[in-house]
Amino acid sequence: MPTVDAIWTFSIFRKLPIFGVVPQAQGRRRSMRVLGINAIFHDPAAALVIDGRVVAAAEEERFSRRKHGKRPLPFSAWELPELSAAWCLRQAGIDAGSLDAVAYSFDPGLCRDAAELGLVDPWDWLRIEYATRAPQFLAEALPGLDPDIVRFVPHHVAHAASAGLAAPPDESGTTASAVLVLDGRGETASHLGGVYVEGRLRQLASQQLPHSLGLLYEDLTRHLGFLHSSDEYKVMALASYGQPRHLGLLRDLIRTTDDGGFTVDQIDWSTLAKPRGADGEMTADHADLAASVQARLEETILDLARWLHEAADGPATLTMAGGVALNCVANARIAAEGPYRRVWVQPAAGDAGTALGAALHLATVLGDTTAAMPGVDLGRGWTDDELEAELRRAALPYRRPDSIAAEAARVLAGNGVVAWFQGRSEYGPRALGHRSLLAHPGDPDTTRRMNDIKGREQFRPIAPMVRAERAAEIFEGELPSPYMLFVHRVAPAWRERIPAVVHVDDTARVQTVDPATEPLVAEMLAEFDRLTGLPVVVNTSLNTAGRPMVDTPREAMELFGSAPVDLLAIGPYAVHRTDLGTAG
Repeated sequence: MPTVDAIWTFSIFRKLPIFGVVPQAQGRRRSMRVLGINAIFHDPAAALVIDGRVVAAAEEERFSRRKHGKRPLPFSAWELPELSAAWCLRQAGIDAGSLDAVAYSFDPGLCRDAAELGLVDPWDWLRIEYATRAPQFLAEALPGLDPDIVRFVPHHVAHAASAGLAAPPDESGTTASAVLVLDGRGETASHLGGVYVEGRLRQLASQQLPHSLGLLYEDLTRHLGFLHSSDEYKVMALASYGQPRHLGLLRDLIRTTDDGGFTVDQIDWSTLAKPRGADGEMTADHADLAASVQARLEETILDLARWLHEAADGPATLTMAGGVALNCVANARIAAEGPYRRVWVQPAAGDAGTALGAALHLATVLGDTTAAMPGVDLGRGWTDDELEAELRRAALPYRRPDSIAAEAARVLAGNGVVAWFQGRSEYGPRALGHRSLLAHPGDPDTTRRMNDIKGREQFRPIAPMVRAERAAEIFEGELPSPYMLFVHRVAPAWRERIPAVVHVDDTARVQTVDPATEPLVAEMLAEFDRLTGLPVVVNTSLNTAGRPMVDTPREAMELFGSAPVDLLAIGPYAVHRTDLGTAG
């Protein structure tokens, strides 16, 4: 089977010279600059790749302050990540006119009529029309951009590249991997299975619409009274409270096929549990339905992963992307029961990650050798001087302790809550020690307190972070887990010691912290361990319900001022709640 690069050459390069190479001036080759754009459905984002290296990546919601950037409606498909794209260029010190290519993570030329695909979406044609005009829209949004350098990268190819090309090599230095993409939908499909060898994707399987595991989970999310394309993680949490008593029926309705795909028959949710309104009562029937769908989802993905392993001749690594790959319970089961030695999930696995994947994919086609993403701290950051200026402007009393990590650990040891704002912000939906709310895991009341602070449902768990070298004695499962994309069973001896992070099913969604890559967070954890005997700290995102994660110093100060948080640890500076009465 030909590589995807060969299949999509005409699609991607229909405006470029026949050899698919951007002409360069004679002499020394200047750096290749590729901007990636995701805009078509939800979570608009931008990413910049220079000479195959990821320089910057950010979601538009962090700039616009609209959760998920926009709703996934055809009428919003014209909206572009203008602010995040402009920031990516500023971060690199370049302008739009100096870009070599722009990779847009959807190809309208591959689309078919929604009714032909079996979808009920009468305005889908408008989405396609907006995507077709994206080069002109981008030229308006980014002054100096030549619309002729915009290329369309198929949606699932962009997802695949965000995993297969961004993943680090395995222990032997091998970059080859199987890649599994599962989401709601792309142009005509909802799934891609393939293998990356020497930076090239060979597609082995694809599932055509309307069959979609992502749309199935979205539909269930809506039936349970949550916001679809946003609150699917709440359904995953709810599933732990139920029993999968509908699993037999769902096995009949959701089936894998011999060609590496699957079918999803129409499901009448109302026969299994009454529809719930947004503020309606949550019943055992709702939890049982969530548990049943979650269990069948896990079984189906595991079957797809096993088929792919055999079809790809037994690669050691599986990389994953697509919104379904954010289901950390399913990921943990694949890691535990699947045939792969390593499972790596893109930390921005949802549509935001396609901005990065599209840029990486196009860079490889243009001749660059791409490198793994250096981490998730790819967003905005501030110097110490800039942070201090913001604190002075806000007239907040602040100190500069000898160690902000030790100061935070001391407050946490006293059962205080810490708003932790350090370094560049994370790319993706998880707070991973840069924009975090931290708390003591040993107090059983911490879960209620944190959910109250954030305005969340009380059935939702909060997560732990732990130094990587201590993780295996406390948590069982896929380790290391730096991106909080797997669940782990908490060792029995530790469940009563860290009750705040133990979910109802005795699991926790763990982030392991490597001192080599996250020295400040590791220092804080080590000091907290010295003070309490616990090498674990509660870590949840620095935001409140319905709002994007805090991204700027001003937003961090606003949250600190409006929530019962004891310490704002912002860069090297400490703002204590107890000091606020001395301001002015």
